[in-house]
Amino acid sequence: MTTLRDQLLDGVQIATHECGETLLAHLAALGAGLVPASGGGTPDVLVCGVGSLSELDDAWPVIQAAAAESFIPAPAPPDGTTRKVLLIGPRPGAGDEEPARAALENLARTLSVEWARFGIVVAMIAPGSDTSDQQVAMLVAFLCSRAGHYYSGCRFSLGVVTQSQ
Repeated sequence: MTTLRDQLLDGVQIATHECGETLLAHLAALGAGLVPASGGGTPDVLVCGVGSLSELDDAWPVIQAAAAESFIPAPAPPDGTTRKVLLIGPRPGAGDEEPARAALENLARTLSVEWARFGIVVAMIAPGSDTSDQQVAMLVAFLCSRAGHYYSGCRFSLGVVTQSQ
C-alpha cells in the first residue's frame, strides 16, 4: 500500500545529516534531490538525525550553518514554500535518549519562534521503540512536502497503535 503519492517531493532539495538508508531511499523514491548537509547549495529542507545526547554537539553546527548559510540569506522560494528543519531524535533504549529527545523538542520549539520571521519551520520526530524505519521515513516525507508547512515547533511522537478487539 502506498500512502504518499509518487513524485510528492519533485523539486524539493533536502540536505541530510546522520540519516539512515531507508529514509534516504524513501525520499529519493518520492523525487527529492538529496545532498549531504555539508554539501552547500540552497536546500529547501534540512533533515538532521541525532542518535544520542552526545551527538547534539555535532548536530548544532550543521543546523546553524544551514540557517546562516542557506536558509536565512537566500530569497524566499518563488512558489511561496517555507524552508524547514526536521530533527529526528533517538529511539528509546539508547541510554540517554530522554534527555536528548527533550533537548531536541526544546530546540525545535525555540527555533520555530526565533526563525519564524525568516520563514523557517522546525519540527522534531521522536520514534518509538517499535517504530519502523519506514514509518519514520513516511512522516519525514510528509513533513518535507508542502503539506508539512503548517507544522512548526511540534514534536511528533511515533508509536505502535494497537486496536482492541
